[in-house]
Amino acid sequence: MDCYFCQRNIREIDFRNTELLKRFVSGLGKIKAKKRTGVCSKHQRHLAKAIKRARHIGLLSATTK
Repeated sequence: MDCYFCQRNIREIDFRNTELLKRFVSGLGKIKAKKRTGVCSKHQRHLAKAIKRARHIGLLSATTK
């Protein structure tokens, strides 16, 4: 299984793209593990940072309820 971002040649993960980030967040608001999503280590780190930035600004909620 190849990385989602490597396959699509996405160089930078934008924290404002909430539709993309929601794919990598569980129903409870937790960041999914790279084993579950199939993302490489490099992109998992960038993904986690983007999700945390989006939460801090308020684009993504930390929890669902």
